[in-house]
Amino acid sequence: MSELFINVVLYAKQGREQQLHDALKVVVDASRKEEGALRYDLYRDQADPRRFIFVEHWASHELREKHHHHGPHIKYFEAHHADAVERMEAAYFMDRVK
Repeated sequence: MSELFINVVLYAKQGREQQLHDALKVVVDASRKEEGALRYDLYRDQADPRRFIFVEHWASHELREKHHHHGPHIKYFEAHHADAVERMEAAYFMDRVK
């Protein structure tokens, strides 16, 4: 098992920025409590408040996959708030260069 670092950039639909902000905060709070979540932070771009950036650090790929595919808070977000996302601008899955 090796560590995993992730950056994901989401872009909110016009007029849905606050809804997405509130929904993502719930995801962050729940995700931080999950096994293997070493860091799970959410940022908002100062120049464009429609852009949200996740910075994640997981103990292993397996625990991140468990979070992403089985986390009840992720499933709730997908069912109730994913339509507030206009697009995913980027997703980077990275290994630390020692």
